[in-house]
Parts: sequence; C-alpha cells; structure tokens
Amino acid sequence: MQDLETLLKIVKRKSALDQGNTWSNGSSTYLEEIKKEVDEVIEEMPKQRDCYLQDELADVLWDYLNVLQAIEQERGISIDSVLARACDKYEERISGLESGKTWAEVKQGQKLALANAQAKCHN
Repeated sequence: MQDLETLLKIVKRKSALDQGNTWSNGSSTYLEEIKKEVDEVIEEMPKQRDCYLQDELADVLWDYLNVLQAIEQERGISIDSVLARACDKYEERISGLESGKTWAEVKQGQKLALANAQAKCHN
C-alpha cells in the first residue's frame, strides 16, 4: 500500500498546480476523464496487451484519486473518510455473505443504515 500513499502525495502536488490552471473544473473535470478512461479499459481488455491494460487502469485510478482530492477541497469530504467508508461497507458486505446472508439482505440493511445516517446529518 506504500504505492497508494506515494500516488496520493503526487495527486496533492497536482492539485496545487491545478489551482492556477483555467482548464480544471475541479471534480467534474476528473469525473468526465474517468468515463473516458473506463471506455479505454474496456477497449483494451480483449487485446491481451497487459502493459497497455495496466496503463489504462492506472489512468482510472489517477483520475479517481484526483476526484477524491477535488471533492475534499470542494465539499470537505476527506479522502480518509471515503476510504474508511469503503472499508466498512465492503467488510460488512463480505462478512454478511460469509455468514450466510444474501446479497439482497446485506444491501438492504446498508441502504437503511445509510438513509438513517443521512437523516441524522440534516437534523
């Protein structure tokens, strides 16, 4: 995971550079790029060119991390909180499946918990 930490540091450096550039529209810029990069991953999959596929996957990861950085600046939602939510969410899903719950049961429980959490945030 050291590489992820290194990449996050590079993303923060890039974000500082973006502050002075007119081409960047924050998170929306990178969300559009993710769409393009995912299409490039899909195109690369059947070609059996692993180096190219790795490169396209790296582009998706790069743009996603840049979205997180931009949203942190725009909305105050920290990258760490998104990572923590992902860990909690998917640990709960996998543990639920391992304990015999169905995918639908796990997802329904998570949807209710999320709705309750959102209601508390706005009260």
